[in-house]
Amino acid sequence: MEAYKTVAESQTTLTELMIPSYANFGGKIHGGIIMGLMDKVAYVCSAKHAGAYCVTASVEDIYFLAPVEVGELVSLMASVNYVGRTSLVVGIRVVSENVKTHQIKHTNTSYFTMVAMDEQHQPLQVPGLVLHTDVEIRRFFQGLHRKQLKKYYRQEEDRVKSDFEMTETIELLKGERCRIEKG
Repeated sequence: MEAYKTVAESQTTLTELMIPSYANFGGKIHGGIIMGLMDKVAYVCSAKHAGAYCVTASVEDIYFLAPVEVGELVSLMASVNYVGRTSLVVGIRVVSENVKTHQIKHTNTSYFTMVAMDEQHQPLQVPGLVLHTDVEIRRFFQGLHRKQLKKYYRQEEDRVKSDFEMTETIELLKGERCRIEKG
């Protein structure tokens, strides 16, 4: 009988204080620090669901919606939104909180695709996902839709590469911010 787990069983929140050594020259927290924390919480969430070691297979767009300041608390809330046979999509919402003013800002949202691995570093089947709420059902469906879109985008990239025609491409690039200086 196939195993299933609920979304709640693996939900994970990671909170960390942003310290001066995390800041860039502009005094804001480095995006790479936030991305590293996102990868960490994605691992914990996916490993809890899979019951196994998980690796990051891909990361969807990370948009930095608001800057994070030194001294703020950053909380990363992760949950499994979609599962395939060996992969899981972990949705991550990042918020920062000014501990003095209690102002909370949504700074990032992203989706990490993680793959469960066995002891021989081969992909391992993950438990299915039990969906209890309308939000969980919507997130699962969105994960399926993003998977289909990624496949379509990969096919389009391959098509553009294989159908590349220089004269047509140069014509399409007119009006863009580039200058072609072929020798």
